[in-house]
Amino acid sequence: ITMNNKKIISATRILVIISILAAVPINAHHSHANLNKNDIRTYSGIVTRYSWTMPHVFLKVRAPNTDGEIVEYSIEMLHPPAMAKRGWARNSLRKGERITWQGPHDFNPSRHYTGLNWAEKNDGSRLTMTEQKEGKVEPSSDYSGLWKRSDYDPRTGETKFKPHYKPPTGWPLTKVGQKLVDNFHEDQNPMVNCGNPGPPKAMIVPYPVMITRPDDSKIIFERELMKDPRIIHLDHTQKKNEPSKLGHSIGWFEGKSLVVKTDNFIDDPWGSHTGIDSSKEKVLTEKFTLSDDGMFLYAEITVNDPIYLEEPHTFYHRWKKIGDRDVIQAPCTMESAKLYLQGG
Repeated sequence: ITMNNKKIISATRILVIISILAAVPINAHHSHANLNKNDIRTYSGIVTRYSWTMPHVFLKVRAPNTDGEIVEYSIEMLHPPAMAKRGWARNSLRKGERITWQGPHDFNPSRHYTGLNWAEKNDGSRLTMTEQKEGKVEPSSDYSGLWKRSDYDPRTGETKFKPHYKPPTGWPLTKVGQKLVDNFHEDQNPMVNCGNPGPPKAMIVPYPVMITRPDDSKIIFERELMKDPRIIHLDHTQKKNEPSKLGHSIGWFEGKSLVVKTDNFIDDPWGSHTGIDSSKEKVLTEKFTLSDDGMFLYAEITVNDPIYLEEPHTFYHRWKKIGDRDVIQAPCTMESAKLYLQGG
């Protein structure tokens, strides 16, 4: 055992390694079903890796287990934009740094895998999972700004917005589409292979989206954690590129609404919605409308894909305006994707 490891063991014995404390809810893209929120522990160790990547930010820390053996813990957090909202950044931690952290342990007692409620550095500073207040939010008059999915609908007072963890119900699926839904499993998520579906699925994920209008010929949707921006061509003479997941989008205004029609797609796993693929024959029609106060953005989304749908299907989405900041991008790694999948 090295001197550093002896220090870790000593420090951990002085701390109380396993503290049963009130659990802090941890939100994510999946259920974290592997984490026991009734088994909250406190640990101390040395950071071996801090990964600011997609699908989720991960920490690896060498620390003693309950038997005093030095093991490497994997610690799962949220995706980078959600972590940034909680005060974290790409350089919040570094390899070789000692931390103490608290979080729920995996249901499997022999597995070295935890969530995170807080992490404290040697200088006494603490990083938490508490959301920080957003900056000043200015209303939009032309769709521009940063938007995130809204749980609240001011038109109806509705507050519940169901996460898209499972395929939607009520869609007019073909036999091919129904077979996909019947055999659905989260393991099929393209993200576990660092894949990003195109629209409309790309428009309804919980990551913020920046909308800009650099000139009169186009509107740009730049979704966080998705490298390629989606361009809405207001100039309809713009030639189509090779087919892609994003397709080719043209837009025009009808009254206060922006209407967008997109085609020129390729086959795309989960390209229509969670668990529902799309084909190169997909045609997408979207109608975006600002609320009167410029603080909410509503979308009416119609998908037409004869491979997976018996007839065109329309569903709805909404966003709310948030304070402007830089768009966050982070690479997806297969290591992070594998840990994401292991996390349930």
